[in-house]
Amino acid sequence: MLSTDLILSGPPFIHVPLLERLAPTRDAGFSGLSLMPGDIWSLEAAGMTAADIRARIEDHGLAIMEIDCTACWLPSHHSASDSIPMAALLRSLTPERVIETAARIGAPSVTAVEMMGVAPSLDEAAGAFAYLCDLAANHGLNAHIEFLPFGGIPDLAAAWAIIQAAGRPNGGLTLDSWHFFRSGSSLDLLAAIPGHCIHTIQINDAPALPSNDLLHETMHGRLLPGEGELDLVGFLHTLDATGCTAPISVEIFSANTASQPMADVIHDWAGAAHAIINQARN
Repeated sequence: MLSTDLILSGPPFIHVPLLERLAPTRDAGFSGLSLMPGDIWSLEAAGMTAADIRARIEDHGLAIMEIDCTACWLPSHHSASDSIPMAALLRSLTPERVIETAARIGAPSVTAVEMMGVAPSLDEAAGAFAYLCDLAANHGLNAHIEFLPFGGIPDLAAAWAIIQAAGRPNGGLTLDSWHFFRSGSSLDLLAAIPGHCIHTIQINDAPALPSNDLLHETMHGRLLPGEGELDLVGFLHTLDATGCTAPISVEIFSANTASQPMADVIHDWAGAAHAIINQARN
């Protein structure tokens, strides 16, 4: 059964320095948070050690759940166009740098995404993911693919095929409810995936019909769980039925995240997530 401890996803608050996120995260009822590599690198550049950063997080009663993400892990990423959005940033997020950062800070896992617009063959992706998993295993970490409907690994079927072909015991999936439903992924396929292969879950909501610009919608138009029309109850119920015990994080990109204080933005997030989880179990 899915954990009832909720995690706050870091990427929607990239504009808020990490140490300033800690008290609002705790006060809103979250038990942990995901971090971005840049969160650690910027504080280390300012003179803090990874041990200092971890201690500050733990002083707030919070756990570190993952590092999100490595984005330059496929061979074809190295030849992707410089004109893609955030090209320099994405190229800096190599498996070696991200995994070493996760190990220093004590994170249990790292997420892998494809955001450079390359569509890898199954052989390329499986070989690259196997390498990523092996690097992670050297530090006792898991690795998980998060598919994106506008990326080169666009849906659950594509991501699951890579994980199966890679054949690494520490390799698995990140499931984001927005990506799941906007990619047209199937609850039947989800039901057939062993729960232990699903490492992290992100929930959010959206209107039933997608906008004409999925990239804009995913970055600006997500809703609190229960505010939209995605079948979150079916999604969570299916995950429970697989025996998945992964942590659930709340990840909502909206116009509010950048325009209002973080504490105000996340005030109702944990309550909304708990309500949907309870509905799925009843």
